[in-house]
Amino acid sequence: MSNPSAAIIVIGDEILSGRTRDSNMHFLARALTRAGIDLREARVVADRSGDIVAAVNETRARVDHVFTSGGIGPTHDDITADAIAAAFGVGIGERADALAILAAHYASRGSDFTDARRRMARIPEGARLIENPVSAAPGFSLGNVHVMAGVPSVFEAMVASVLPGITGGRPLLSQTWRILRGEGEIAGELGRLADDYADLSIGSYPFHREGIFGTSVVVRGENGPRVAEAVARLAALYPA
Repeated sequence: MSNPSAAIIVIGDEILSGRTRDSNMHFLARALTRAGIDLREARVVADRSGDIVAAVNETRARVDHVFTSGGIGPTHDDITADAIAAAFGVGIGERADALAILAAHYASRGSDFTDARRRMARIPEGARLIENPVSAAPGFSLGNVHVMAGVPSVFEAMVASVLPGITGGRPLLSQTWRILRGEGEIAGELGRLADDYADLSIGSYPFHREGIFGTSVVVRGENGPRVAEAVARLAALYPA
């Protein structure tokens, strides 16, 4: 039985403009690999409702889990919650439990619970809250879509809240063999290896370090002995 599949949608004009460098996709990919969930796709969309709705509806139909990052804060351009509600065709409004979490958080800090901050209690109908131990404002899951903050520390905390409730498969194992030859020189043998180990993922990545050209071959799979066997064959063909 194959592992569950996933996609991430990173939402935000600041990512597309280059003002902010995204780290959430990298963090999620590593966390999902450990959990035995295959990240199949990553895409970045602007803060435009139609773009978010289209991306969510397309990906949620093809993978088991969709994770979104960004756009659930207190400002006018935080439109992800409304877009998710539109994607599922449900209403959205203040949720009493989310409101209570936020009110308690700001009261404990002696901060005003402003109308802008109340916006973060707006949750689509039928959604389940995602705990946020960093800054209190919850994310939410609706169907197979998990909606989380874009701030890396908060995103990472929300991933830790969500993953225990998702059934994963066998963790993906990985080994790398470094070959001091260009891809063109090893392509034939690498193709034959990929044919013989069709159950594994075999990728080649050229490098140039300190005047040395070579190729790192990465072998990935759920079956540890098979991964080791494929790497041993590579080592026999191209000794270190």
